[in-house]
Amino acid sequence: MTIRALFGVLFLLLASTGSPAQGTSAYSITLEELDLPAFPGLQSFVIGTAGTEWLVIGGRIDGLHRRQPWATFQPEGNNTQIYVLNPETGEVWSSGLGSLSVALQEQLQSTNMEFFDSEDHLIMVGGYGYSPTEDEHVTYPYLTRVDKTGLIQAVKTGGDIAPFFVQINDDRFRVTGGYLGWLDDKYLLVGGQDFEGRYNPMGPDHGPGFSQEYTNAIQRFTLQQDGMDLSIDTWEITVDSLELHRRDYNLVAQIYPGGEQGWTAFSGVFRYDEDLPWLNTVDIVKDGYTVVPGFNQYLNQYHTAHAALYDASTEEMTTLFFGGIGQYYLDDQGVLVQDDNVPFVKTISCVSRDANGQMTETIAGQMPDYLGASAEFIPRPDHATAAPGILDVSSWPSDQAVDIGYILGGIQSDEANIFFTNEGDQSVASARVFRVRAQRMSTATEGVPGVTAEGYFQLRIHPNPASDRLHIYFRTHKREGVQLALFDVQGQQVGPRFEGVLDADRHEFEWTLEALPSGTYFLRLKNGDEFEVEQMVVK
Repeated sequence: MTIRALFGVLFLLLASTGSPAQGTSAYSITLEELDLPAFPGLQSFVIGTAGTEWLVIGGRIDGLHRRQPWATFQPEGNNTQIYVLNPETGEVWSSGLGSLSVALQEQLQSTNMEFFDSEDHLIMVGGYGYSPTEDEHVTYPYLTRVDKTGLIQAVKTGGDIAPFFVQINDDRFRVTGGYLGWLDDKYLLVGGQDFEGRYNPMGPDHGPGFSQEYTNAIQRFTLQQDGMDLSIDTWEITVDSLELHRRDYNLVAQIYPGGEQGWTAFSGVFRYDEDLPWLNTVDIVKDGYTVVPGFNQYLNQYHTAHAALYDASTEEMTTLFFGGIGQYYLDDQGVLVQDDNVPFVKTISCVSRDANGQMTETIAGQMPDYLGASAEFIPRPDHATAAPGILDVSSWPSDQAVDIGYILGGIQSDEANIFFTNEGDQSVASARVFRVRAQRMSTATEGVPGVTAEGYFQLRIHPNPASDRLHIYFRTHKREGVQLALFDVQGQQVGPRFEGVLDADRHEFEWTLEALPSGTYFLRLKNGDEFEVEQMVVK
């Protein structure tokens, strides 16, 4: 952990509440709850849209998964229905899965599938759940294409749903908890994991055991589609076991300064050194990816409902995050609190990137309850877009709320911290639907606080605990002199040390620790103005 975590509460600098942080455009969010009484409540599902109607597949009808292996991800919690919803009329239609093949039935009632909603088709990949065929909890090796318009009509009329699915089997699709996007005429399968067996917080070698393998990758592929025939055409994979080691995060479409389109991976879990979220973000473009320098996302770090907004007149890109789960939250006094239990939060935040690429994080509102985790945001179909998945805000009226879309489902928790006491009744799959209104705040009106914090170097270490060797990763953003040193608990410098001038780049050091006795140490990295400290253990 960072040394800041030792104090329990982290005080961060907040911009003046009289105006937003310089260079950002603040938003104020309000929610209006709608009534869909026939919707049963779902979380971690797949959603596709056709006009004003929504197609909802998979996910779970229970709340946060329990810690006991025998009780977690029970098949009784699977969603075994396909739903069609119209949020404006309140109508809900449903169809069972019984007419489909066994392989389709199993995947379509799994949780945390990756999906991409195109104009005509809904593409679904992977997913995790109990497989009666395998008599085990598995990550499914399938990609399934759905004819949205035909399936929606079949569900509404009670017709045969089978003709509207095409499924292929390939172990490369054995991924859950990642994201599926589209860029440069290729699908992007980013992050996620292959999890086989039943979840156990004690680890893979306790109880029933499991295997877990992160993809650590951006996988780009194309499909050959000829009527009802579907096959993989091309496949490219980029692996980075540090920066791409993440799942259960948010991948959001972006327009970067200069107009290039891509995606940003925000936060996610888990770090190597501790079971805590990543704070950094990764930009993905046609020709590669980049870790955003000098920015940490402190709020809303797990998969949650989110929306992308772009103003072409200022080249400002903003991403809204609605509640969910995070390592940090604002208390009643406006102080940012660090809670390493990583609780449910009510925070609505926005991360903005200005025309110079500078990123800031601000508070835009609050959810009415502990909501948003594993929920989805659905844009209004009649709202102007700047690019697929990105709402155009350049013509918004000043200081007037605009309907931008809806939030559907997710997990609703009774309290912030329930994971370690969860008996299955402290949270539920939410049946709530909200209309989202966003108001752009001018600098002359009430603003919102901007969140800033230390994190200049993005210092990380691996492994922790360490035995004979330690890998150290950090960034410098200009050519500068730095000092890197180890200290024991008495504050005495021990072991290896580096002092010198480094160019602006990502740096990796490998230090030998064999001469150090077992115990707790602190690794300090500093320049003239900035410093960061990581606690570590030598065993």
